[in-house]
Amino acid sequence: MDILDRVDSPSDLKALPDEKLPELCAELREFLIQNVSKTGGHLASNLGVVELSVAIHRVFDTSTDRLIFDVGHQCYVHKILTGRKNRFHTLRQFGGLSGFPRPEESAHDAFIAGHASNSISVGLGMARARTITGAEFSVIALMGDGALTGGLAYEALSDAGESGEPMIIILNDNGMSITNNVGGVSRYLSRQRMKPSYAAFKRRYRKLLEKLPCGKAIYKFTHNIKSAIKETILHCSMFEEMGLQYIGPVDGHNVSRLTSALEWAKGLKGPVVVHVITQKGRGYAPAESSPEDYHGVAPFDINTGIADNNGNTFSSAFGQTLTEIAECDHRICAITASMASGTGLTGFAEQFPERFFDVGIAEGHAVTMAAGLAAQGAVPVFAAYSTFLQRSYDMLIHDVAISGLHVIFAVDRAGLVPGDGETHQGMFDVAYLRSIPGMTILCPASFAELSDMLRYAIADVEGPVAIRYPRGGEGEYKFGGIDSAKCVREGRDYTIVTYGISINTAINVAEILSRDGISVEIIKLGIISPVDIDAIADSVRKTGRLLVLEESMGSGGLGESIAAKLAANKTNSQSIILMHAEDMFYPGGDVENLRVLAGIDKESVCDAIRRDLRNGQNPA
Repeated sequence: MDILDRVDSPSDLKALPDEKLPELCAELREFLIQNVSKTGGHLASNLGVVELSVAIHRVFDTSTDRLIFDVGHQCYVHKILTGRKNRFHTLRQFGGLSGFPRPEESAHDAFIAGHASNSISVGLGMARARTITGAEFSVIALMGDGALTGGLAYEALSDAGESGEPMIIILNDNGMSITNNVGGVSRYLSRQRMKPSYAAFKRRYRKLLEKLPCGKAIYKFTHNIKSAIKETILHCSMFEEMGLQYIGPVDGHNVSRLTSALEWAKGLKGPVVVHVITQKGRGYAPAESSPEDYHGVAPFDINTGIADNNGNTFSSAFGQTLTEIAECDHRICAITASMASGTGLTGFAEQFPERFFDVGIAEGHAVTMAAGLAAQGAVPVFAAYSTFLQRSYDMLIHDVAISGLHVIFAVDRAGLVPGDGETHQGMFDVAYLRSIPGMTILCPASFAELSDMLRYAIADVEGPVAIRYPRGGEGEYKFGGIDSAKCVREGRDYTIVTYGISINTAINVAEILSRDGISVEIIKLGIISPVDIDAIADSVRKTGRLLVLEESMGSGGLGESIAAKLAANKTNSQSIILMHAEDMFYPGGDVENLRVLAGIDKESVCDAIRRDLRNGQNPA
């Protein structure tokens, strides 16, 4: 990698002659493939923005100019070009580089970005702050076309066009978000075309007139005539109707054309949309042919493209069970927010296309549409990652819960999630779902329980119901059933209450402590809202001590509620320990290291119980 080895900063990139840029782009793709094949990560999207990232850093200085990513998984090339190449092998590892922009990591990362459709809002705020303070810097919002399915983008586009603030919105149009884009916006963009030759002519025409006496007045006059004719005869672009200037489409794999377009946009001194056409997965044949499989990929073999297979997962178990139930119940509909494969719904979509709805990156709309389906007798099941479902909190309350509508929420990636870091941890759903009156929350600890609970949620629960489960596979606990509270192991010295896959940690703790002569009773909760406080109280009266273990945030968590209910019921206990994630945002890394960081690993739980028993025996 002769060229890339000499590029350690944006200034090195700017010093390269134009003829070396294609070679640099080829080396960047090779570097990405080699590294992501070892760490896993978002490969296809980054292979698609190599030339675009190079062009951005040729035109702008992101240490002062503000580059805001919309869903930051396309930031890998940006990180490589801004001094983090030598740490790239630590990508998404515990203590390593984040897979998303992180201002704490570099001055070149302007804003954290893990959820879609917010970049224009952030960019407009920064542009307005620039005007207020009298500063000088460019603002660039880089968004994928998939982000245009989110409503926040249109609120921001409308305001940006009205504001007149100079900012550049780069629309990276690859026809996909994670899977193929859906809806009217995707069809609109496929028709939104301006010949590159016309764009080049327009730029030359303006520069020529600016050199002539009264040239600016002539340009303004002819521009107004052209606009009037265009508005009368032709349909104006959506962006222009909102008050934004439009440039494009531009070949997203031609650095020279991209550079020219960005320089032109920079000189327009107003809100501009630069429409760029790219190919997701470009330069790696397996990713080109199946970009959705290489959106977020596990470590893989470069030669074959085959990723490490971790076997069955909660997501696939959910999808399989839902498909089986839907064969007999024609009321069942499945909804996804552009996450069909990630949530295990690919099979359902293939078998029941008329009952499968991909709404794009629009979780709020998905929840409200589900409410409409339920109001008319359908049984909607909305599968979403915990971190993305939180975007629809108002709709959960206003559109579903107040009316007591029977909507099932399959809350995937609940708890600690490996790799993606702060923006993707599913640590808040226990608190925000338990705060909603009438919301039943089920927590399967195994694939068998997930299957049983999904059938129960559809057939036997009234009103809204959430089923929360983690990413990946099950542990040693593999039993099925539906129990609000189940005594998994009897004991006399201590009660551990837990739910979900944390049951595996509790079992390990009980086995370790038994070797020290400490007898632990384990109560596994299958339903955490409403919670069976009587079963917990009965156990605490027997052992006298309680530890609540949960892989979620402490504030608003189940432990706080249990402690309060026991106190209200005057259930005496010598001690109550609440073990949960500390109130912080958790970085990327493997789950075991994250559990240690949170203090909810088996060693931490064993130490807490031993310490409590010692203190109880020796009050001094």
